Amino acid sequence: MSYHKPEAKTVQDLKDLAQKLRIHSINATQASKSGHPTSCASIAEIMSVLFFQQLRLNLKHPRDPSSDRFILSKGHAAPILYAAWAEAGLFPIEDLNNLRKIDSDLEGHPTPRLNFIDVGTGSLGQGVAVGAGMAYVGKNFDKADYRTYVVVGDGESAEGSIWESLHFAGHYKLDNLCVIFDVNRLGQSEATSLQHKLDVYRDRLEAFGFNAVVVDGHDVEELSKAFHCAAITKNKPTAIIAKTFKGRDFPNIEDLDNWHGKPLGDKAAEVVKHLQGLIVNKNVKLAPKPVPKTGAAPDVDISNIKLSSPPAYKLGDSIATRLAYGTALAKIGQNNLRVVALDGDTKNSTFSDKLKKLDPERYIECFIAEQNLVGVAVGAACRRRTVAFVSTFATFFTRAFDQIRMGAISQTNVNFVGSHCGCSIGEDGPSQMGLEDIAMFRTIPGSTIFYPSDAVSTERAVELAANTKGVCFIRTSRPNTCVIYDNEEPFTIGRGKVVRQKSSDEVLLIGAGITLYECLAAADQLEKNCITVRVIDPFTVKPLDAELIIEHGKQCGGRVVVVEDHYQQGGLGEAVLSALAGERNFVVKHLYVPTVPRSGPPSVLIDMFGISARHVVNAVNEILKD
Repeated sequence: MSYHKPEAKTVQDLKDLAQKLRIHSINATQASKSGHPTSCASIAEIMSVLFFQQLRLNLKHPRDPSSDRFILSKGHAAPILYAAWAEAGLFPIEDLNNLRKIDSDLEGHPTPRLNFIDVGTGSLGQGVAVGAGMAYVGKNFDKADYRTYVVVGDGESAEGSIWESLHFAGHYKLDNLCVIFDVNRLGQSEATSLQHKLDVYRDRLEAFGFNAVVVDGHDVEELSKAFHCAAITKNKPTAIIAKTFKGRDFPNIEDLDNWHGKPLGDKAAEVVKHLQGLIVNKNVKLAPKPVPKTGAAPDVDISNIKLSSPPAYKLGDSIATRLAYGTALAKIGQNNLRVVALDGDTKNSTFSDKLKKLDPERYIECFIAEQNLVGVAVGAACRRRTVAFVSTFATFFTRAFDQIRMGAISQTNVNFVGSHCGCSIGEDGPSQMGLEDIAMFRTIPGSTIFYPSDAVSTERAVELAANTKGVCFIRTSRPNTCVIYDNEEPFTIGRGKVVRQKSSDEVLLIGAGITLYECLAAADQLEKNCITVRVIDPFTVKPLDAELIIEHGKQCGGRVVVVEDHYQQGGLGEAVLSALAGERNFVVKHLYVPTVPRSGPPSVLIDMFGISARHVVNAVNEILKD
């Protein structure tokens, strides 16, 4: 497909639209008395060419599965993104003056409260990962013609997560992905480290497997040619390295420091007048390209996902919940072809490899790059194209907390599965032990946290997570645990299980995962001394079954012992304490891992760090003395 140079009128129209976008950005930030007009100005021609010459969009349905994707990774330039959609005709230009107002969804950084935004951006360094996830789905699952474009700021390209994602895109030859680097030289507080060293950007991107094209980012003809080059390049993604200037065409502001994140104030009128003088056709109007009827994305149904067969265990079988996760993942994968697994080179430990064995194409290896792993999953789940399950050791999700947090802002439905939790993993030592993971995921708005204790409940947790909106986290364990539930046992989010009870019970024990079994062992020991205790398995830590805990806690005289393989802060114990905070006449003893553990056999460690059956027995005896 040969390149046809745009007509002179089209070139001028695109230039004029770029100036209009600058003016809208100034006016919107003036109205809100805050924002980033100079950061918008550096990408005005990029946005003009993208929106009015390249992107194939459906204004009636902005999230049309077959339309091109656009992610503004430098989310602080939101005003010009909103201006582009307004100029395209999605909503009235006047609405741009509602930027950042409390009753407007035109927020300071984009979020999916707007129907034309797929993901929240603005926490820098994350857009390429999401774009790579979208592109991977488009190329390998949808097998559709839509393309994905990501605009990255040069300041954020210092983030390591950007380079994780560029490596991923290059490795998987995502030729439907185009990343545009806005190299405007200036950061927030000073110049970027590379400033305008475009050859360094080019060399780095070529080394990462990209078709790297250097352009004048304010020349619409060069941009048009570069985007054409990107569209016809096969077997590698394209990076357009655009030399731009912050505050472009703003007299006495362009390329000057100390203008980041500031409206133009008393200089605005003068700048707008100057920009208006640069516009040839004051009434310029262009429309985005329509979505072509050919190469469309297929219809997809990701509702009502089920295990292809029910759990098939015998009571007393000894099975690790991480293994049951892999079994369940393959089962829901058999039920729905849009279930996909992503992992960070731990698939033979998390057992996500069971889906790979079922269908290698639906397993995405993200290697040891957890920030990109999470971002790719968020992108893969966008527009309801897949049901994504992301697995690694629970503790390694901590390095991707910002991506998970932004996933919640992006209204993602990604499911996270963290294995190797707690000191019960044993000899590998504290660097591998997930002891903060429940606390981390509990803070995520709208999240659901499953902590299954046996294989049956794990399979049902996976099935439930696949159908649950928002971020889900399933905490799986390394040691084998006994199957305690019948295969037909029903499980519901927010509903725990009483696994042991007698009318004479004096204390309520609450444990999850391996500590549930420590509670049961302690109950056996206590019964030999004529003390009976009740035991609850919460199944989900968030939402917690407060009603069940309060009801049975009262029946046990208000005496509760919570035991968890997690640090004190933010885990199961504090969830229980929070649930009981408004209740009278309760006393709670909380057993947890009190300090950084060490290497050793699992049984020795859980005893050394105070969460074994022996310590549960002591806690019960103490609480009965009080």
